Amino acid sequence: MTAVPLPRQPSSRSDAETDAPTPSATSPSMEIRRDRRTARPSNGATDGAAPEITPVFALKELVARLNREQHKIQDLLSSLGFALRSFNNLNQFLELIPLMASRVTDSDGGALLLFKPNGQVRLERLHCQDSRWGQDIRKALETATRQMASSLNPTAGQAIALTPGAIASLDHQVSHYLGANVQLFGTAILVKNTERGRLYIFSRDPQYGWTETRQKLVRLIADQTAVAIENDELTVELRKKERLDRELEIGAEIQLRLLPRSCPKIKGIELAARCQSANRVGGDFYDFIPASYDQIRSKKDGSSEWGRWSLAIGDVMGKGVPAGLIMTMTRGMLRAEVLNGHSPARILQHLNRVMYADLENSNRFVTLFYSEYDPQTRLLSYSNAAHNPPLLWQAASKTIRRLDTLGMLIGLDADTLYQDAQVQLQPGDTLIYYTDGFTDAANQSGERFDEDNLTRSLQWACQHCDHPQAILEYLFNEVQIFTGTANRNADDMTLIVMQVKASEP
Repeated sequence: MTAVPLPRQPSSRSDAETDAPTPSATSPSMEIRRDRRTARPSNGATDGAAPEITPVFALKELVARLNREQHKIQDLLSSLGFALRSFNNLNQFLELIPLMASRVTDSDGGALLLFKPNGQVRLERLHCQDSRWGQDIRKALETATRQMASSLNPTAGQAIALTPGAIASLDHQVSHYLGANVQLFGTAILVKNTERGRLYIFSRDPQYGWTETRQKLVRLIADQTAVAIENDELTVELRKKERLDRELEIGAEIQLRLLPRSCPKIKGIELAARCQSANRVGGDFYDFIPASYDQIRSKKDGSSEWGRWSLAIGDVMGKGVPAGLIMTMTRGMLRAEVLNGHSPARILQHLNRVMYADLENSNRFVTLFYSEYDPQTRLLSYSNAAHNPPLLWQAASKTIRRLDTLGMLIGLDADTLYQDAQVQLQPGDTLIYYTDGFTDAANQSGERFDEDNLTRSLQWACQHCDHPQAILEYLFNEVQIFTGTANRNADDMTLIVMQVKASEP
């Protein structure tokens, strides 16, 4: 808070006094003394003369004038508060600030200066009762701000916060260019403890003084200005967030459409699948891919297929939009590679070489389990790129087997080699593909669901559930019970349940 020059004693001049009759032109003490001089002893007669003015009457008039002044200030501040609540445009509100500040302090004018992020000081708004003098005030303030800018010499695009010394120098420059005959008071506009501007009030009246009440009123208006600036910035941030939310919704919708709308009907097996993202856009994916062009062109009615089908599940390291973009890229490249008719290991090897450069630059990697199922032989061929091994429940022995091969993450090493493996499925066998969102799910104590719990849950589900969808629902429900109904999954969770039918029609 800066007052230049030093505060003087308060004067009794006010708008109410200016508009009042002649007796109010003097100070209250003078008025009272004059009332004593004109008073005559009362003898009870009312000979038609004007009523006598007593000290009590003069005191009442003084109190009335003070009340009117107080009501005027309250009305002005109330109007400013209404504007703060009502105006959606910051510039409209800022136009009122110098005007209101000069009115409530009974000064000649006011000026609002705002500090820009690059260190520039800009004269935002100016109000002066005398328009001619207002032009001189504007020139003086603009000269002071230019002088301030030249002393800072900020680099283009560089954010600069004005130091207390620089702000004190600004006050000195403003006082210097306005002249010694101008009574000046300046106060800070603080937004989150950062000074974002200065509010100056000035008067040419040599008897004008910066009383404590006037200083408080100016500070109050400066605080209202700070609230308006912060509200405007929060509104801008909110609009940015709303645009981002909308973009995320579009991204989530696109990603959802990239996942299979439904499970294909394949001879001899039943399928169920679900992808539950932790965020609106996730890094998990699964896919069912026909192994030949003929399968893509035919069977539009959704009837069962005798041809080979590829089943894949993957997980991009990380969550959110970056992981979702890489997931989309991986899905497209994998689909194109499958149609070349190579073995699972060769498909992963080609995919790794193609994606290596992009993933290396992004510092993200992909785990992927790829398999091909032949309905005629019930033979499942597969290869693994460091993904969670699927669990196979074998109905004959009622045991669970992990399907795994050696192989590195996609995008980690361009020369990585992958291995092929096969397993013969039998009627009643159940196979689940899953992502680490299942095994990494944690409860409030920090304990993870882990693979052992998943294995036990699968063992029970395969013996008590009638179809793949029931198994899928049961496993998701077990994880939810383990973590707690109030806890939201911290990672994406994806599950495919594949069950070989016990008999064929």
